Amino acid sequence: MYQVSLSEDAQRAFEKAQAPLQRRLDRCFALLAAEPRQHPNIRRLKGELAAYHRYRVGDWRVLYRIDEVQKIVWVAAIEHRREAYR
Repeated sequence: MYQVSLSEDAQRAFEKAQAPLQRRLDRCFALLAAEPRQHPNIRRLKGELAAYHRYRVGDWRVLYRIDEVQKIVWVAAIEHRREAYR
């Protein structure tokens, strides 16, 4: 089991999100805590962001890194798909 930790930016985005999106993000965080690599909505990023994975939540993207030593999933950003990869 992993611990899910949100960056300040990700926390702000979560708090600003509407209630239905917050519920979907909560389910996403629960899945990431259980297994941060095994889900159809998870993809490893390429290029400069190769250390990150993304989880697709509708039109939103949760960008995160995995620390295997400390068993932490560090969520760097929660952004709309048009902004996520810039």
